[in-house]
Amino acid sequence: MNPSSLRPDYRAAIGMITPSANLVVERVTSAILADFPEVSGHFSRTPVFGAKDLFPDDYDWDGMLGAARLLAQARPDVLVWNGSKGATLGFDVDRELCRRVTGETGIPATTSSLALEAALGSLHARRIAVVAPYVTGYQTKLVAGFEREGLEVVAHAHSGIADNLAYATVTDEAIAAMIRDVATARPDAILTWCTNFPAAYGVDALERELGIPILDSVTLAVWHGLHMIGHADTRGRRWGRLFSEPAS
Repeated sequence: MNPSSLRPDYRAAIGMITPSANLVVERVTSAILADFPEVSGHFSRTPVFGAKDLFPDDYDWDGMLGAARLLAQARPDVLVWNGSKGATLGFDVDRELCRRVTGETGIPATTSSLALEAALGSLHARRIAVVAPYVTGYQTKLVAGFEREGLEVVAHAHSGIADNLAYATVTDEAIAAMIRDVATARPDAILTWCTNFPAAYGVDALERELGIPILDSVTLAVWHGLHMIGHADTRGRRWGRLFSEPAS
């Protein structure tokens, strides 16, 4: 087959900003976009690493906007912060992030947290369970952040890891065990929350086993970016029920 025959008529592009110590976002994004050959993914990083957050109560605005400016030079159709911190800062902070990114670049923007808001609206889900790799203090902060958004956290589980890079080392078996544990509370949806947490690969099988939607923070960001440029559809269904849902 001539390679030129594989070229789509229109090539859309998603720009992803990811934490600097992240090993998961690029892998999962590229794997999902393999089902959408007309859409390419492009990446920029902002400093997030180690066990200590240098900006615990806000974003590193210079780092975030610098990463967005670099991506904007490639003129993607949408810019996405594929990071989970907005859940602790508040969704309004992510809305401000998107306002600033779009104001500087002229490109529409979204985040993992705003994608979650859209997905929960589509599912009419308010009772959630949360699975994450964090230490107890940060997990408590995360749960409180979701509750400030009007969500009821009925169960949660976490791995107790402090280092950002080490989040990616949690095994499939450990993630599945935590998901099954919180599923006993029968939430409307289960969140696997941290974009360096390799939960996306098991979502479809566990959803089918448990009968509960599972929303992964990395997958959410890709899904919402695809929706914003008019390319999300059931071709992504192997990544979970989310790809059967419209964005509200």
